[in-house]
Order: sequence, then C-alpha cells, then structure tokens
Amino acid sequence: MVILTERVSAPLFSDLPVDQLDEETVPLPWKLQREGNLLIILAISFNSGLHTPMYFFLFNLATMDIICTSSIMPKALEGLMSEESSISYGGCMAQLYFLTWAASSELLLLTVMAYDRYAAICHPLHYSTMMSKAFCSKLTTGVWVLCAFNTTINTGLMLRLNFCGPNIVTHFFCEVPPLLLLSCSSTYVNSIMVVLADAFYGILNFLMTVVSYGFIISSILKMRTVEGKKKAFSTCSSHLIVVCMYYTAVFYAYISPVSSYSAEKSKLAGVLYTMLSPTLNPLMYTLRNKEVKAALRKIFSFTRN
Repeated sequence: MVILTERVSAPLFSDLPVDQLDEETVPLPWKLQREGNLLIILAISFNSGLHTPMYFFLFNLATMDIICTSSIMPKALEGLMSEESSISYGGCMAQLYFLTWAASSELLLLTVMAYDRYAAICHPLHYSTMMSKAFCSKLTTGVWVLCAFNTTINTGLMLRLNFCGPNIVTHFFCEVPPLLLLSCSSTYVNSIMVVLADAFYGILNFLMTVVSYGFIISSILKMRTVEGKKKAFSTCSSHLIVVCMYYTAVFYAYISPVSSYSAEKSKLAGVLYTMLSPTLNPLMYTLRNKEVKAALRKIFSFTRN
C-alpha cells in the first residue's frame, strides 16, 4: 500500500515475508527485462539488416518498456526490502506521468505495429511505399507526442486535486484510479478524462488492431501454399501474443468506471503490464525471430573479442 501525504509512504507487498527477501533475487525480473530490452535496442541499432519498419517499431517498443518499468520498479523494490517505503508528492506525480506516458504509448504503438503487419502481408508489393521511412518516423513521433500531451493533461488535472486523508493508496505505485479515490475535491473532470482515455487507448485501439488482424488472417487463409501460410503467420505471431497479453491486463482492470475500481484487480493488472509483459516482450521477439537472434550473436561475439 502507499500512503499519500506530503510524502507517499507505503508497505508495498505487505503480505510478503520481508525477512525472506534477498537483495539479489528480488530485482532479478527487472534486471532481466531491462537488459533484454537494451539488447534488442543495441541489436537493431548496430545491425543494418534490421533497419526496417518492423524493427524500428520494435526499437520504440523496447524503449517504452524500459521507461515503464524504470518509472516504478526502483521504488517498488525499495518497498519490498523494507517495512515501509516513501515517495514525495512530486515523486508520485512524476511516477504517474512517466508510467502513463509509456503505457499509453505502448498501446498506441501496438496498433501501429498491427497496421505494419497488415501492410506487409496484405499488400506486399506496395509495402515499401506504404511504410516508407518518413511515414514510419511520423507515426512513432505522433505516438510519443500524442501520448505525452494526453499524459500532461491528466497529470495536470491530478495536480489540482486536494488530498485530505487517510491518504492510503492500496497499490504498488501511483496511478490515476487509486489516486482519484483519495481526493476530497471534485474528480468529475478527471473521471471524464479517464473514460475518454479508456475509450481511445483501450477500446478504439483494440478494435483497430482486431480489424488489422482480421484482414491479415483472411489474407493468410487465401494463400495457396502451406509454407507461405507458415511464413506469413510467423511474422506476426510474436506481435499477436504481446497484444493479447497487454490488452488482457488493460481490460481486466482499467476499462471500467473509477467508481467500480478494484484494488486487487488493479494490482494484478499492474504486475502484468509493468513487469510480466515488458519481461516477456524481448523473449517473444527474439526466440521466434532468426534475424534478431543472429544480430544478438554478433553483439555477443564482438563483446567477447
């Protein structure tokens, strides 16, 4: 839990036996996801063969994963290793900003990546024109800027609220729904913005992704050879798994009114989209991808020499 006053103090993961936690093993999942995503970034940056739209978007996805987990894990791990953890009010708002920015950007980028796969499979002859370098740069810049703008509005609205007590947030980190429940001033405008964000990031983007994959599956089924179907499916299977994992967490906890907020559901979803998904993303995109594995082998061989 987190206590929000001028400071936010919290016994995070209060039901865990703190005396049994180890300083080396507790941060292991965070280290794994951070190093895994950094390896993807390095592999794409230093291998010209991976300078394609798909890997350009993957580069941005790995960056978003690092920002997402880095915004909350240092404080969460501090709480795991002690009876109480505290964070300043400003720190809580900063955590809220960067977490919301990275998480919403990832949802939007997954939709962009679905469109990229649609263009590659359904319009292979026009793919280079449809997904030109300039267009891909505009798409990713739009994702980062749009989500930063939306996050700035939501964080600004949060800053205007008054928190009177008891100021206990039953969560591992600062996010919008549990903070709104603490406010002793009107949260009407904030709640409207939450509903609009849910509708855009959760529902609209999900429907756009579903439509893209509807066309993709239809095109794959029309292919005459089994080998062609396997190759086409392999190019989008990793992304499809990541989409399913991420949207499962989002729909489970966040596509609902603030008034029906469930702390336990939000905690579980928080673990899924801030730790599990960013940790599994590097595995999904490397274990199933020969080009990335080849690029990683070059990096490892270079560091050994």
